[in-house]
Formats: sequence, structure tokens, C-alpha cells
Amino acid sequence: MLNAIWLGMVLVSITVAAFTGRMDALQKATFDGAKSAVYLVVDLTGSMVFFLGLMRVARDGGLLLAVSRGLAPLLRRLFPDVPADHPAMGAIVMNIASNVLGLGNAATPFGLKAMVELERLNPKPGVASDASVLFVAINATVIHLLPLGTFTVRAGAGSLAPASIWIPTLFATFASCTTAIAAHFALRRLPSYRLEAFSALPGAQTPSVVPTPEPEVPGPREVVAATRGGRVLIWGFAAAFALALALHVLGGLKSSSAGELVRGILATWLVPALIAFLLLVGVAGRVRVYESAVEGAREGLEVAVRIVPFLVLILVAVAMLRASGALDLLIGILDPVTSRLGVPAEALPMALLRPLSGSGAFGVMSEILKAHGPDSFIGQLVSTYQGSTETTFYVLAVYFGAAGLREGRHALAACLLGDLAGFAVATAACHLFFG
Repeated sequence: MLNAIWLGMVLVSITVAAFTGRMDALQKATFDGAKSAVYLVVDLTGSMVFFLGLMRVARDGGLLLAVSRGLAPLLRRLFPDVPADHPAMGAIVMNIASNVLGLGNAATPFGLKAMVELERLNPKPGVASDASVLFVAINATVIHLLPLGTFTVRAGAGSLAPASIWIPTLFATFASCTTAIAAHFALRRLPSYRLEAFSALPGAQTPSVVPTPEPEVPGPREVVAATRGGRVLIWGFAAAFALALALHVLGGLKSSSAGELVRGILATWLVPALIAFLLLVGVAGRVRVYESAVEGAREGLEVAVRIVPFLVLILVAVAMLRASGALDLLIGILDPVTSRLGVPAEALPMALLRPLSGSGAFGVMSEILKAHGPDSFIGQLVSTYQGSTETTFYVLAVYFGAAGLREGRHALAACLLGDLAGFAVATAACHLFFG
């Protein structure tokens, strides 16, 4: 579907430009779009390398294992058909914990492993079991506690408050995930979606689309207690930070309202506090902080290199749409309807592309931030959209392919309902915080 969308964007742009006499602008936009994509990656690389380095420190320090242990009781209730000591349950816990923390690279191997193990428990091979559908629905709409990628893009676009969308994103992603879970439990009862209505598909138990590498198991550093010096550093910093925050609040109340003060603290104190928290998690786990951060930074550099082709192609297509006048035409048609729902038409390309392609949506968001500004309402809205859901069609294709599943039952419907809820709550939250 993404192939058709991208091809349509390019051909529609050329056609409209031909009729409107904007071929010269279209030609210029083609080269400018490609150039701006590369410049964008250069701007993002530093932040991406730094924050992925910090996440590696926190992971090595035990944050991933702690979140996994916290999620385990809930996940056992959501997946009652999966034995607690089965390999599938261990992979499910680690996958969702990694996703919650924004460790997408670490989450995927666990997810592939979980799908293969769930298929071994499946009474109807080739047809997605209830557990497989629920697992995919959670992965496509998983709650992100730390949308660091979106923060990074906003910082690269010149935002004065890159983390200002954190709370709206939490609201949106929580709504998306809970809606997808509720939709799964509701839809699976319908006669057309019941597992009994499907026959096992022959030859479906051999995964052939995606390899399933063994997940990286957390090392022993994650269970090591902090040294005495480490505890002194942690508690000393926490006390100093709390004192400074208290003084800031007391001073701010004299000149600002409580609401303005809270918004200001979230906008300017959140990222430094997050940096300190991630580093101190590493200190608590006796991690060699600098060396661990360097290893994570290498991963960040690899990610930056991988997204260059996707960004170039998408940003060129968007630049062509804008230069040809096709985007203005589309906005003029949709705006009377979407504006009544609180959604500016300029944000619709992001909302439509997000379930189809993570990199494509990343590129569209970057283009919108550049055109309207990262701290404008539209910039805040599309940034929240980016963090509210995952790439639904990619998750379905990769995870079902890994397990050799050919019939997904109600998985797509549950995921899309989650996406819709996420976008609706993201819109409402942005109006509440930024409108």
C-alpha cells in the first residue's frame, strides 16, 4: 500500500504541476527536498546518538528488567492461555517492556520469538490464536513512556520545548493501547472472528518470511546492587535537584499562575531530569556509564544511516506535492470537514501515513515541522500523532510472517480501532494543552 501511496504522490504532483504551470517550482522542490532530507538527518544524528547512548546505560543498569518484572503479573492475566513458564511468556514480557521504554531495536527480536512460540501453542496452525492477535494488537499500539525519537526530531527542528508533547502523547498512546485490547476481547466473540470458525491452514507452521534471531538476554549487571559511593551520589543529586526545583516553584509562583508554572517546568526541566535519571540508573547498576553510552551511541549512528533513504524519498514526494499545488488543493477540500473535528487539514497526511510507514510518517512530520514550526499547534499535533501509535501494517506483516500465519482474524480491525482512538485522544489532548 505504501508503494501505491508514494507512487501516487509523485504522479499526482507532476500531473497537477503540468496543468497549473508550476513545473519549474516542482523541479526545484525535487532537488531541495532531497537536500533538506539529508540536512535533517545531520541535524538529528547528534541527538539520536546521545539519547540512544543514554538508553543503553539505563538498559544495562537494570531498567528493562525492572519494567519487565512490573509488567509480568498484568501480562499473565491478559494471556491466560500461555503458561507462565513457557518461553512465549518470557519473550512477551521482554518485548512489551522494551517497547514501553522505546527500545524498538531490542523489542523486535523478542517479538519475533514470542510469535513463533505462540504458534507452537496454537490449536489451529496458520490461523492467528487469541494470544497472537492480542500480542500483535498491543505491539501495534503499545504505550510509549519515553518517546525519545519524537523529542529528538523536535529538538532538531529548533523547538524551544522538545518534550512539551510528552503528557499528550502518554494520554494518546494509553487510549490507543487500551482501545486495541478492548477491541480484541469484543471482536473475538463475533461468530465470524471466532477461532472455531477457521480451519487450520496446511504448511503454515514453518516461518519463512522473517528470520527469528534469539533475543539478547539482559546481562548480570542488571541485578547488581549499587555501591555505597553510588548510593551517596544518587541520593545527593536527588536532594539537590529537589531543592532547586522547590526554589524554582516558590520563585515562579510570585509571577506566574500554577498552570503556567507546571507547563514551564514540563517544557524545560523534563529533558534534563530524564538525562539524569537514565544515567543514575546506570550508576545504581554499577555500569561503566561512559563505555555503555558509547555502545548505545553506535546503535544510534546506525539508525541515523538507515533512515536516510526513507526520508529522502518521502520528503521529495511531499515537497513535490506542496510545490505543485496538489497539497493546497487537498487541504482546501478536507478543511471544512476536519476543522470541525479539531483536526487541521495540514495534519491529515501524517495521520493517514502513520499506520502504514514509520519512516514515511517520520519524514512527513519533519516536513510539517519545517513548514509550520515545531512549537506551533500543528507541529505539536503531528508530533503527538507520531508517538500515539506504532506502524500497524508493518507490525502485522512482520510478526504474522515470522510465525507463518496466513489468517489474522480480527487483528487488523483491533489495531485500526486503536489507531483511531489514539488519533482522537491526541487531537483532544493537544487542544487541551496547546489550543
